[in-house]
Amino acid sequence: MKFVHLSDLHIGKRVNDFSMLEDQEYILNQIISLIDEEAPEGVILAGDIYDKSLPSAEAVQLFDHFLVRLARRKLKVFVISGNHDSPERIAFGSRLMHHSGVYMSPVYQGEVEPVELSDEYGKLRVYMLPFIKPAHVRRFFPETEITDYASAVATAVEAMAIDPSQRNLLVAHQFVTGALRSESEDINVGGIDNVPAEIFEVFDYVALGHIHRPQHVYKETIRYAGTPLKYSFSEAGYDKSLTVIECREKGHCLLRTLPLKPLRDLLEIKGSYMTLTARDFYQGLDTKAYYHVTLTDEEDIPDAVGKLRAVYPNLMKLDYDNQRTRSNREILGDEDVDQKSPLVLFQEFYEQQNNQPLSEDQLEFTAALMETIWEGEV
Repeated sequence: MKFVHLSDLHIGKRVNDFSMLEDQEYILNQIISLIDEEAPEGVILAGDIYDKSLPSAEAVQLFDHFLVRLARRKLKVFVISGNHDSPERIAFGSRLMHHSGVYMSPVYQGEVEPVELSDEYGKLRVYMLPFIKPAHVRRFFPETEITDYASAVATAVEAMAIDPSQRNLLVAHQFVTGALRSESEDINVGGIDNVPAEIFEVFDYVALGHIHRPQHVYKETIRYAGTPLKYSFSEAGYDKSLTVIECREKGHCLLRTLPLKPLRDLLEIKGSYMTLTARDFYQGLDTKAYYHVTLTDEEDIPDAVGKLRAVYPNLMKLDYDNQRTRSNREILGDEDVDQKSPLVLFQEFYEQQNNQPLSEDQLEFTAALMETIWEGEV
C-alpha cells in the first residue's frame, strides 16, 4: 500500500511580513500533480495544516480546495492537528468526511481508534495521534504518573493496545529526540517536549510532523516529511520534498522522496552594495526569489532596503556584516543564543545580574514554572 507523507503546510503563514499564500497554492498544485503520477492509495498530512489556530478565510479556502481535489481522486486522506492548529477546528465535520475517505483526527479523548485498510499483504491499521501535551493526557489517566511529554506520548501509545503481529502506521506531531530543528519552528522551554524514538518501536512506519527539515530519526521508518516550502533562511541551503512510503509485508516499508520546486526560493547573498547591485552580478541570479541580503559596507547605505528592492523586489531581510556589527556580537558573546534552551539563557542572565548562579532550589522552581507556563496550566 502506497502513501504520500506530507506535513506542516502552515497555510496562511507570513514570512518577514510576506504572505506565502500564492507560494502555498503553487506548491499544493505541484503536489497534486506528483500524486497523480504516483497514484498512491493514501495521503498523510501530519499536522500544522494552518499557521494559526484561527486561520484566515483565504487559508481555509485554500486547504478546502486541496482536500476536495484529494477526495475526488478516491484517496484515503489522514489529517491530524498540530501544535499550530485548533484540534476542534480540524475535527469539525470529521464523521461526515469519513464517507469521502477523508479522516480528520478528533480531539484527543484518551483513546485512538485506528482506521483499518487492506491490501494483498493483509490488514494495515492507521493510528492518528494529534499533537498532545502532558495536560491533555493526564486528565484521562489520573492514576498514571505523567510528568513530561515523553511519558504523555508513551501513555497514549500504550493505550492504543497495538497488535504487533499486524502492520501498524502512526501519524503523529511531536518532537522526537535527535531531530534537527529550523528557525521557523516553535522552540519549547528547556527541551521539555522531547519524545524518545523508542516509544514508536511497535509501528512499521511513523509519519511525523512538527520539524521543518525532512529527515528520519533513530531509523528510516520514523520520519519527518518536513515543510513543502522554506519558511526561514536557516533552510536556505536545503531542498524540500514529499515522502513516498510503500508498506508491503509486515516490517517492510520502502521509502523515497520526490523533490518540490517552489514558485520563489529563499536565497542568501552577501557583499558590498556596489557588488550586489552590479548588473554583472545579479544577471545570473533569480532576482524574483525571496532574499536575505547581508551588506559588508562599513557605512550604512541610506534607504538600502528601497534601493535593493529595485533589483531584488522580494527582499525579505537586510543585515550588515562589518567591523561595527562584529564588535557588537563579541560584546554579546561568541556562542549562538539560538542553540541554547530558555532555561539555560535564564540561568546565564541571572548569574550576570546577581554575580552568583541559581541555587538548586531556585533552578528546580524555575524549570517547573517554565514547564507549567508552556503547558498552559496557569
